[in-house]
Amino acid sequence: MKVVAYSIQAFEKEFLIKANQKKHEITLISNALTEETVGFAAGKDAVIVFTNDDVSKNIIEKLAGFGVRFITTRSVGTDHIDKQAAAQNGIKVANVPEYSPQAIAEHTLALALSLNRRITIADKHSHVFNFKQDNLIGFNLNGKTAGIIGLGHIGAVTADLFKGFGCRILGYDVDQTIATQTERVSLDELLMQSDVISLNIPLNEQTRHLINDSTIALMKDGVMLINIARGAILNTAHVLDALNNGKIGYLGIDVYEHERGLFFEDHEQDSHKDELLTQLLNHPNVLVTPHQGYLTREALQEIAAQTIKNLDLWQQLKCVGNACVCAKNCSAATKDVVNKN
Repeated sequence: MKVVAYSIQAFEKEFLIKANQKKHEITLISNALTEETVGFAAGKDAVIVFTNDDVSKNIIEKLAGFGVRFITTRSVGTDHIDKQAAAQNGIKVANVPEYSPQAIAEHTLALALSLNRRITIADKHSHVFNFKQDNLIGFNLNGKTAGIIGLGHIGAVTADLFKGFGCRILGYDVDQTIATQTERVSLDELLMQSDVISLNIPLNEQTRHLINDSTIALMKDGVMLINIARGAILNTAHVLDALNNGKIGYLGIDVYEHERGLFFEDHEQDSHKDELLTQLLNHPNVLVTPHQGYLTREALQEIAAQTIKNLDLWQQLKCVGNACVCAKNCSAATKDVVNKN
């Protein structure tokens, strides 16, 4: 297959090249997929994208016009892709159904522990030889209640890690068929009883702004909230208000509601910086990381391997199985495309 991969970071190249083993003709570019860069896909069979690429209806129509028949994303989430538009244009869509849930879960714990024990503040003070312990008091995780919203692969591992610290674990998921070792409760009960809340759910119409004024009001005063899922699950303005009035005591986020065009790039010299994010970063009880939860060697290897596997299967005119994330009517719309090639 002839392929162009967008938004490639320098550290990704070795993993993709190794996984590909020269099977596909892949052009790796650092540019994000946008109106200005979509032309790089001309004459390609497939494009490889990432979470901050623009894979909206207009872009998809242009990709289809260039002859692109496949889109695979190097992520579990697919909320950045207009799957309905892809189906209507005969383009198949695939993702990485899962990869190293340990990487994401461990980053959740890293955020929680760093916030709780004021690690970043202590480190900053130590670098200027200030070894006073004022304002560094934390709390024991042991004996606290951790609420896990989303009980898939990542949520399950996250629950196990918190349990290892001696936490009582509450779990909530809309899918009642998921087997879990957690104590299942309603969403309202989880919000009311948890000292720490971890979000491990996809972004969709049901979860967008799930954390808002109403749900925050149910939480314990001083609750710790960790989001490593998708930024728009939080109504960030409402969360900032809750931080300012003390309702939320700690916030750790690896994702941000308005991160497109911001994360994965260096904006240090920008004259204008995102105002809402700036207010969050100036808050002493907030820790922000740049969507790096997946950033372990093990996870990168698995992402690259699944991405190439998707291309392999398409080239063999086979279904990509669990990696298929087409819209419900996608299979019928794309069956003829595959059969003709």
